[in-house]
Amino acid sequence: MLPVIALVGRPNVGKSTLFNRLTRSRDALVADLPGLTRDRKYGEGRMDEQAYIVIDTGGITGEEIGIDRAMAQQSLMAIEEADIIFFIVDGRAGLNPADEMIADHLRRSGKHHYLVVNKTDGIDPDTAMADFYGLGIGMPIPIAASHGRGVLSLMEEVMAPYLQPLEELEAEERARNDGSIRIAVIGRPNVGKSTLVNRMLGEDRVVVFDEAGTTRDSIYIPYERDDQKYTLIDTAGVRRRKHITEVVEKFSIVKTLQAIRDANVVIMVIDAREGVTEQDLHLLGFVIDAGRAMVVALNKWDGMSAEQKDKVREQIRRRLEFAAFARMHFISALHGTAVGDLYGSVHEAYDAAMAKWSTNKLTRLLEDVVADHQPPSNNNHRIKLRYAHQGGSNPPIIVVHGNQTNALPNSYKRYLENRFIKVLKIRGTPIRFEFRTGDNPFAGKRNILTARQKLKKQRNLDHIKDMKKRAVKRARNK
Repeated sequence: MLPVIALVGRPNVGKSTLFNRLTRSRDALVADLPGLTRDRKYGEGRMDEQAYIVIDTGGITGEEIGIDRAMAQQSLMAIEEADIIFFIVDGRAGLNPADEMIADHLRRSGKHHYLVVNKTDGIDPDTAMADFYGLGIGMPIPIAASHGRGVLSLMEEVMAPYLQPLEELEAEERARNDGSIRIAVIGRPNVGKSTLVNRMLGEDRVVVFDEAGTTRDSIYIPYERDDQKYTLIDTAGVRRRKHITEVVEKFSIVKTLQAIRDANVVIMVIDAREGVTEQDLHLLGFVIDAGRAMVVALNKWDGMSAEQKDKVREQIRRRLEFAAFARMHFISALHGTAVGDLYGSVHEAYDAAMAKWSTNKLTRLLEDVVADHQPPSNNNHRIKLRYAHQGGSNPPIIVVHGNQTNALPNSYKRYLENRFIKVLKIRGTPIRFEFRTGDNPFAGKRNILTARQKLKKQRNLDHIKDMKKRAVKRARNK
């Protein structure tokens, strides 16, 4: 199961900056203003082969009123759903009464925590940490989140208990991969996820009630259909966090995000009558970031007028362009309309996500693509892409080797991605490219000239010197 890391602390201590650093994204807003983060934000990061979930929280001062008080309570509750707590303090501002309040809460929670002293760049780390030894919650760890200094060593220490040798990971994956396709059904509360699960199973296996939040945990259900094994995962609905009041529901969010990571294919259920909401987009974004194959099911399609259906189709075309790789299905889970069609798209997405291609095939495809449209030059040197091979599955990872690949523009990367998707006929899953630059075999080696080359070099130098003298002489004569 994915470890969950919560970032807590006073406002403006650098929690969102560290969140972006750990998730290698810019999802969290960052500015030199206290209280910018109002709501909890979830993201995913990776350390070697081990992934983890990071929760960014709003600042806590202990003096909040109104909406700030509600957000502070949400931040404290993030401690309960996390496995690891990063208590972040400001090394420049020093110790604050709010820091002591949060430290006391951490002591009573009994959670595994780290005291992280941020903003230590440009100052003596020992001086920055001196005030925080008195909190009595462990050894302070200095970092500079904005520059990434100290973050890698911090994560190596934190993730060490969770990292598994590659052999163990492969054995664990083989044990899980018994030929069963794991399908996670996700979406907001009350969009019909449990009804869809029951319809796909052909029996009432999960509780269905016309009230948001009936399902509180992820439910794994193994079954067979047409001699194919499946494991269906019914997840709790993920609603906007400001509407979350019960502790058990807060744990449901993390369970849903972990179920997405555990699945081969995700069925994203959207209420067609309500349209695509911001929460749907956030959840879709997490699925894509996790690299999971996906099928989108617009439920409650029955009973809608032609005008309403056209409006929903237009909204989907406009707002779900970033998920265009996924098949769209218009269904009615209650009546079973078009539910059976989901299996065809699930198999298509699964086959694409788990596909294997030989290095020879990918390299030939790369050569054809490059021949049609060469990469641009960088500093008067042509970027060369030499060969490609597959680096992983679910999602498919294509590793491209060449020189100066770090200078390859995003537009050319999109061109490569689109051509590979078209030729390899990939549908239903995102695809990822990794670009690697080979080492220069002549780096650090001195070019030793032969006697003939030395003479030629000297003649060239003498010629250049002579040309300069002539140019100076002509200038004087004028």
